[in-house]
Amino acid sequence: MVIRLPHSAELTRFCQKLNRVKTLEDDMMETAFNRCLTTFDLTLLGIGGMVGSGLYVLTGTVAKETAGPAIVISFIIAAFASLLAALCYAEFGAHVPKTGSAYMFTYISVGEIWAFLIGWNVILEYMIGGAAVARAWSGYLDSIFDHRIKNFTETHVGTWSIPFLAHYPDFLASGILLIATAFISFGARVSSWLNHVFSAISMGVILFILVMGFILARPQNWGAAEGGFAPFGISGIMAGTATCFYAFVGFDVIAACSEEARNPQKAVPRAIAISLGLATGAYILVSMVLTLMVPWHSLDPDSALADAFYQRGYAWAGFIVAAGSICAMNTVLLSNLFSLPRIVYAMAEDGLFFQVFSRVHPQTQVPVVAIVVFGTLMSVLAFIFDLEALVQFLSIGTLLAYTFVAASVIVLRFQRAKSQALNPPSESENAPPASAETIGASEPKEYESFSDKLNLVGKEKAKSQREPGQLKAIFDPYLDFLSDFYPGEVVTVAVIILMVSALCLSSILVFGKNQLHLPTWSYSLLIVLFSLAFVFSLLLIGVHEQQKKSQTFQLPLVPLTPALSILLNVYLMLKLNYMTWLRFSVWLIVGLLVYFGYGIRHSKENLRESQGQVISARYVVFPSSSLEETVQTVQPSMQPSQGLDETAEEEEAKR
Repeated sequence: MVIRLPHSAELTRFCQKLNRVKTLEDDMMETAFNRCLTTFDLTLLGIGGMVGSGLYVLTGTVAKETAGPAIVISFIIAAFASLLAALCYAEFGAHVPKTGSAYMFTYISVGEIWAFLIGWNVILEYMIGGAAVARAWSGYLDSIFDHRIKNFTETHVGTWSIPFLAHYPDFLASGILLIATAFISFGARVSSWLNHVFSAISMGVILFILVMGFILARPQNWGAAEGGFAPFGISGIMAGTATCFYAFVGFDVIAACSEEARNPQKAVPRAIAISLGLATGAYILVSMVLTLMVPWHSLDPDSALADAFYQRGYAWAGFIVAAGSICAMNTVLLSNLFSLPRIVYAMAEDGLFFQVFSRVHPQTQVPVVAIVVFGTLMSVLAFIFDLEALVQFLSIGTLLAYTFVAASVIVLRFQRAKSQALNPPSESENAPPASAETIGASEPKEYESFSDKLNLVGKEKAKSQREPGQLKAIFDPYLDFLSDFYPGEVVTVAVIILMVSALCLSSILVFGKNQLHLPTWSYSLLIVLFSLAFVFSLLLIGVHEQQKKSQTFQLPLVPLTPALSILLNVYLMLKLNYMTWLRFSVWLIVGLLVYFGYGIRHSKENLRESQGQVISARYVVFPSSSLEETVQTVQPSMQPSQGLDETAEEEEAKR
């Protein structure tokens, strides 16, 4: 039996399948969902997604075990990293008002397999995030009743002694998720109204915590007698930052809901900016109050804020905080259950995930099958896993999604817009008079649809107006050799160099001294080399033309801003422990099995290719004897080179 190795053409075609991008509809405002959410609704959804268990549970855990009072610094750095990512999301959410968030943004700019893996990890993020919040919700409610619920369960149901599982089954956490799933199924308006109620109560309780906390503050709790402000040093602050990043992932819900916003071009960027600003202020002030009220080493990680008031003798205040925390966690549950089915729906609608999840209920206009199935799965996770095992798994998927969204912003900003790709502008208005001989001798130009990204152009370039991805005219005398590449090709390579150099630089910073034990000279040399590669890639991107200013929100200082986001996200990912990476790798392998077993064959882009629709969208443009361009469609049955030659002969015969 002879095993036939694939030809280079087959391998090329296979790679093209993996990296094909999504074709966008002409009318992106058209949707099966109900566009009913205002800027105020989206803002409260974002706040609800960020200010919940992170505020009431994460602050105590990180302060006691990772950073001490320097958790304030951890939150500031995490907020800055989140701001860079949030601005990237804001540009995409305004430009592409479709559900799917990071998955959708990656699909339209980078490629299919990358989009699937991002969507797959976002699904895991939301499932574990919802289960973790339900566990925290259960713990806080149990603390109000002096842990009677936990004691009853352990006595009458029993306990488990299995690694990675909770000590006892949590019926309360599982039940609240099933109830929340039922409410989410009633539609976006009902979900938004519930979120308004719980968010209002939560913000009132936060104000109460800040006022009472600063009254009870003791500056000596940050003193040397209690271990100092940063007892775990810089390493503890950065490790705390990687965990605190989990607190800000909620703004993702705004981008995920852009297909249900009335005016997404304005509402999405505003809602992201307002909600992230308010959440950042809340986290910094509350963590400051918490560590000033009681010594950081005496905190209870399971219910830190309420327990701090109990320690100071204000049991009634502790009760109010515990009740407020339950309302805040309800908003996070609603946020997770609201976003997760919409990510699943977007993947199923594109054919990359099982088609049953793309069904939208005709009355409520929500993906009810996805809501019920994944709400139930989330309930099962909360039933059997404890909070610590769940939280450790969270940040890595989010950081990976943020990294790819930042890279997607750069790639898309230096690509030709859809309207330009399908309707190439005539040069007759700006071009100087030329003879028919000169025009006839020019090479043919081939334009692709937005989804193919293969922008083949002639070597002649208009000096007065250049397309995105082409070398800027000012750099022609120095970098003329870059003009021979297709528009956007050099930028794509530079983005890859940027991501690789960011990974190498972060690896040296994180592992160079402790794990690798590099001598000082080699440590410094590697940092300089990878820093130069990072800066070189930025300069290489910067010498090319960007898309012109649009009416929707655009990220400032591209490519610098998304590049900093990539660097910071990669650094924080490497600060997570090895078990998180191991679990993450297992989940990735499962995702690849799903993609190659189902998604790659059922993809809508694959169906378009099989029907010849992608090829029929290609046009060969020949300059005629006049200054008007003649368009000829490439026939699907021909080889590319053959099609060009025969079409050229037909055009020549016509002339």
